[in-house]
Amino acid sequence: MSAVAAMAGSCAAETIAHPLLRAWGEPGAELPGLVELEDLRARAQASDGVRRPAFRAQTPALLADGLHYEARIAETGALATREGSAHDAFNALVWLRHPHLKWAINARQVADIARVGTKTRTRGQCALTHFDEAGAIVWLAGDALLPAWDAHDWPALFCDAREAWGATIAVTVFGHALYEHVWNGHDLPVAKALAVRVPALPAQARERADVAYWAAAERLVAARIAAGAWLADPQELRPLPLAGIAGWHPRGGERDFVASAPCFRPVRAGRRYPPAITLNLSSA
Repeated sequence: MSAVAAMAGSCAAETIAHPLLRAWGEPGAELPGLVELEDLRARAQASDGVRRPAFRAQTPALLADGLHYEARIAETGALATREGSAHDAFNALVWLRHPHLKWAINARQVADIARVGTKTRTRGQCALTHFDEAGAIVWLAGDALLPAWDAHDWPALFCDAREAWGATIAVTVFGHALYEHVWNGHDLPVAKALAVRVPALPAQARERADVAYWAAAERLVAARIAAGAWLADPQELRPLPLAGIAGWHPRGGERDFVASAPCFRPVRAGRRYPPAITLNLSSA
């Protein structure tokens, strides 16, 4: 048994059954090691024809090329992955499910590294990293809930609008660090979200307000990111405490919980969020 697989034994059943982790398999499933990840990569590429980087053990020999992490992915197609690391395992799984978004982020990171070097980080690189680690896309069929979200009126967003989740609002969780946090038993993850307006939600959103993968929409989002139109600045991202969604925490959707748990923070004085981005799915 690999070190990653052995970690499953230390996770409580209620942790593994969290909606974020159920998205990767049945409760009790083990995180894959490098050999299984490579098998999953081959199957994913055969299924959809989209290339993913090869998952390679992060050894001194691999790192001896001297390449930046992102440059290595772009130039050699190798993703340095630590065996036994939940963080890296979930990063690999996100590459398998969301390759278009991952490649868009990689292309932007590599372009900025070429422009400013490895000692400086642009505002765009900061935004890309925030999204890569803790990002989510919140799909909105209309703007009715944006005022509550803008104001961090969490009871209005999660309690008063409880029935809207899965009907007019849903989330695709992208950031691998969010999955890692839940795997490690932390039940109050906060996503850094892009708000994206769509004509309607896909049918898969109805059960848990979770859209695991929306191929047509994600390709359009990835194209905007790759072009530099989105994620040019961290201020484009807004916090979304995932525990507020009913069914995503034992007390999700409860007014007292949403009003008092530490993840539900008030809006910072003077903070203004950009409007939701409109996605034209008719062009997909």
